[in-house]
Amino acid sequence: QVQLVESGGGSVQPGGSLRLSCIASDDGFDIYDMGWHRQAPGGKRELVASITRSGLTYTDASVKGRFTISRGNAKNSVYLQMDNMKFEDTAAYVCAGARSGHSWEYWGQGTQVTVSS
Repeated sequence: QVQLVESGGGSVQPGGSLRLSCIASDDGFDIYDMGWHRQAPGGKRELVASITRSGLTYTDASVKGRFTISRGNAKNSVYLQMDNMKFEDTAAYVCAGARSGHSWEYWGQGTQVTVSS
């Protein structure tokens, strides 16, 4: 079973930046789609951004222009650069992956991001 391991969460002031990283524990799998979801306390899990192996990206309107998703040089790795962060970005951010043609099927444990002054 593939495990996704996130890092880079923490606390930041409004307007600040954080960079999240995620890498799969086993590069023997071919993860086609990788993405970041987030879930705020009491809220639903929502897709923030995703990227295919070929580089096609999706970014939710709530973070467009502030967050950038990219694939890493290592196979099955993905990053989320978060700039100009807002209070409403506070959430647990979870990395996810999927094989081609599959729904999200691999999940990380999540990393907490807190925006506060």
